[in-house]
Amino acid sequence: MPRCRQCTSRTPPISRRRTASPRSGHGKSPRSRGVDWSIVKPEETVDVVLIGGGIMSATLASLISELQPDWSIRVYERLGEVAQESSNAWNNAGTGHAALCELNYMPEGEGGKVDPAKAVSINEQFQVSRQYWAHLVRTGALASQASFINTAPHMTFVQGSKDIDYLRRRFAALEGHPLFDGLEYSEDAEQIGKWAPLLTKKRNPKQKIAATRIEAGTDVDFGALTAELLVDVERKGGEVFTNHQVTWLKRRKSDGTWDLTVKHLVGGTTKRVNAKFVFVGAGGGALALLQHSGIPEIKGFGGFPISGQFLRTTNPKLVAQHQAKVYGKAAVGAPPMSVPHLDTRVVDGETALLFGPYAGFTPKFLKTSTWFDLPFSIRLHNLGPMLQVAFRNFDLVKYLASELFASRATKVKALKAFMPTVKSEDWELITAGQRVQVMKNEPGKGGVLQFGTEVITGADGTIAGLLGASPGASTAAPIMLQVLAKCFPDRMDDWEPKLREMIPSYGTKLSDDPKRAAELLADTAEALGLVA
Repeated sequence: MPRCRQCTSRTPPISRRRTASPRSGHGKSPRSRGVDWSIVKPEETVDVVLIGGGIMSATLASLISELQPDWSIRVYERLGEVAQESSNAWNNAGTGHAALCELNYMPEGEGGKVDPAKAVSINEQFQVSRQYWAHLVRTGALASQASFINTAPHMTFVQGSKDIDYLRRRFAALEGHPLFDGLEYSEDAEQIGKWAPLLTKKRNPKQKIAATRIEAGTDVDFGALTAELLVDVERKGGEVFTNHQVTWLKRRKSDGTWDLTVKHLVGGTTKRVNAKFVFVGAGGGALALLQHSGIPEIKGFGGFPISGQFLRTTNPKLVAQHQAKVYGKAAVGAPPMSVPHLDTRVVDGETALLFGPYAGFTPKFLKTSTWFDLPFSIRLHNLGPMLQVAFRNFDLVKYLASELFASRATKVKALKAFMPTVKSEDWELITAGQRVQVMKNEPGKGGVLQFGTEVITGADGTIAGLLGASPGASTAAPIMLQVLAKCFPDRMDDWEPKLREMIPSYGTKLSDDPKRAAELLADTAEALGLVA
């Protein structure tokens, strides 16, 4: 991967307009000040402005550059490089979320019923992303599949009779499904040890354990993918500006376009950009910008920030013994993003192991922002729902408090449940990215905490934004197709032939056609260099 001319980190050169500088904080809340347009340098109108240089903006910019190459595209990222918040490889677990191993996508319902519907839906979405990535690799838009995606078997590991019974029923519900072909189940410690030696080495032979495994899982470096997508966007005429922060946006009444104030964080200069369409893909910073936009669709929405940490090792002896992503069962009260898992990670061609995440609480909405993000996000319209969420989710608050004050010894003990031979000195504690879960006012229920992603679009389709977290990055392509359908309904018919070329299953469900599912799984595996 080439190096940027103006910095020493391993990253593609995104733009001539990049200027290296220390990372900037979130800055003062735009809500607290107006804009004197008379002193802001005017600039020409562009078709599309994307705020934030993460996987969501990169995916949408890529799709638009493929579907409408004559449109002008600009991406503004406030940090010195793209993909430095949640999309950064070490700020997430890198799981290609296809519900192959994540139990939270298939919760146990009333009467012990295990419904595969959500798991199948998540897998369907991931296959859309895979097909799009495969298309980009085949056309040369992405330089090399090996730089961002690798095979990593996906496993689920549980302990105790109750969880074993649940996992057995989960397996029975998924066995034979076309999107879960190859899923295996075992309660035999010897077999589980062959799949993942660290799980069973020196484990008490009397302990009851069970696991599922599917070889065709993936590990994804979303930071590398983001950077490559934006390199291709620039190659097709788009522009990417780092160290540029959008501090204000206002809709013109005259023509429905958007005026944005953009501050260059290095020199402190400010310019005005007019855009026909705006996408707010700023991660934890999206809520504030959507609130400042004034669109009524954001009313009632709030954000619940959750921090995270991982234990990481690069010890070659340990890494060689564990080549899988192994997910367990979440603790009572824990959010889905805190499901414990022991993962193989491949970043910049080097393999490591991660365990975690250990959740915590901070009022920051971004890893590099201000402690005032949460209080600045409070409005009269979302205060009620936020208070209701706090009242109804006492178990979550209690869990986060316990995680926040947990000692290193406690964190290592949690790893020992997966890896009995763990030695604390082999592992380092790293800070992961911030996640902001969606709080919203739901009719008939009041304030609810939503784990997932929420697409917010203005009524006229000139602005859209994304709130929420997991499965997020893994399903970026279908989520951005949803944005396009909501904001450009009159163009979807014209775009459909190209969409079907890029994403062969577009508009259909692979789960309804086992033969087609097998064909496309094999096809994308070949293009991306994965195990079929």
